[in-house]
Amino acid sequence: MADTEKQEKSLVQKIVSMETMIFLVGLFILGSGIYRSEPMQYFFGGMIISGSVALHFVRKKDWKKHWEEQEAMQRRYEARRKMEQEEKNGE
Repeated sequence: MADTEKQEKSLVQKIVSMETMIFLVGLFILGSGIYRSEPMQYFFGGMIISGSVALHFVRKKDWKKHWEEQEAMQRRYEARRKMEQEEKNGE
């Protein structure tokens, strides 16, 4: 029972998410631009829609894994630099 409530809550959160709201605003502006024949609203509606799609893909990326990889690379780089420094001092 708790799993279904959790799934429903996550579905509601997905529907009312910030990306969805931004996308809907973009569609509204684009639609009103088509209705009123105003080219600037085509542009802004298109930019808002493309921005919300980009935001979706950015949020979809696994940032925790990305930062762990970055920190591991940093540690390897610092270890290699330290070894090179010790070799230089030893010569």
